[in-house]
Amino acid sequence: MKVISSASPSSASAALEQPAFVVASAAMTELLAMSKRAAESPAKVLITGESGVGKDVVARYVHSHSSRKLAPFVAVNCAGVTETLLESELFGHVKGSFTGAYRDKRGKLQLAHRGTLFLDEVGEMSLRMQALLLRFLENGEIQAVGADQPQARVDVRVVAATNRNLDELVAAGRFREDLMYRLRVIHLHVPPLRERAEDVHALLRHFLALADRDLRFTDDALQAFLDYRWPGNVRELRNVVEQLVWLSVGGVVAVEHLPVSMRSEPRLTASVDHRSRVADELYDALVKQGASFWDRVYPMFLARDITRHDLRELVRRGLRESGGRYREVLALFGMSSRDYRRFMNFLAAHDCGVGVREFRDAASSHQAPAKMPPLYSVPADTRVQ
Repeated sequence: MKVISSASPSSASAALEQPAFVVASAAMTELLAMSKRAAESPAKVLITGESGVGKDVVARYVHSHSSRKLAPFVAVNCAGVTETLLESELFGHVKGSFTGAYRDKRGKLQLAHRGTLFLDEVGEMSLRMQALLLRFLENGEIQAVGADQPQARVDVRVVAATNRNLDELVAAGRFREDLMYRLRVIHLHVPPLRERAEDVHALLRHFLALADRDLRFTDDALQAFLDYRWPGNVRELRNVVEQLVWLSVGGVVAVEHLPVSMRSEPRLTASVDHRSRVADELYDALVKQGASFWDRVYPMFLARDITRHDLRELVRRGLRESGGRYREVLALFGMSSRDYRRFMNFLAAHDCGVGVREFRDAASSHQAPAKMPPLYSVPADTRVQ
């Protein structure tokens, strides 16, 4: 039996006062050193890494160790608002510029004057918003929505983050190359948790310190905890620790108390592509372990633990298995047939629908020749009205 002790309450309080950089691995030690050097520079910083690795913590760490630390740190989630609202959120708007604009509003860029603006999920910006951001980065001028001319000039350090590969987006014509170079003056990459296993134990102790609890792990449970791949990275680890803290009986954690995925899924080699791996893991959880889409995948998507790409790849696997039939995918993914409308509208709303023709054609090619081969009608839009 292993006892994982928490730190004192005073240590936990101190951890909440400023961003905690939990460092145990060589990779994170190097990242910490680079972040400190980046903090001393006025240059723009781009932070990359998978969802849940703690890119926001790195951004706050850079700000808190910079000469701007006494000024505001303002965060904006670029994927959380529509293009129109994002423009108003960043640049502000003038009264009467659109329905509901009852008064002038200052944007986040003005609120971050002399401080740091953190643009999370910058890879989700539309091309139009990218052009507006690029113009600001070039001249520092703010032009509010509805204004005829620039209204102010601000001094803001921009730190951006994304879990997307910007080079691939540039090649696909979905991200401006000039903006990428503007943002990527200093590049900090946060490695996934599976590539820095030494940090798992350190993070476990850290999150227990924040909860001010001691947990006793059986040897098997601790080994399963340390060997797990953590596809959701640090965010997933923190959620699991919170679950164990409040649901473990008598503070003892055995293997059966761990989430199903931690007990049954084998470790994967680092050579396998991460995006394919995420979809494979989710597919196995749904099809082989009997999990429900709404209980397993849906919350992860809303929490941004998985991306649209991950969800599309999962749907592709389901369509490949079902021969391009969405109704059969429902059963594969642990959903009721009554969920068809809800599932299809969810995919359409988040632009995660996948066309079925390629899967139906593939299924037909494997069938024996028939005198009258069946004809399939492929809907142009996956949305159910």
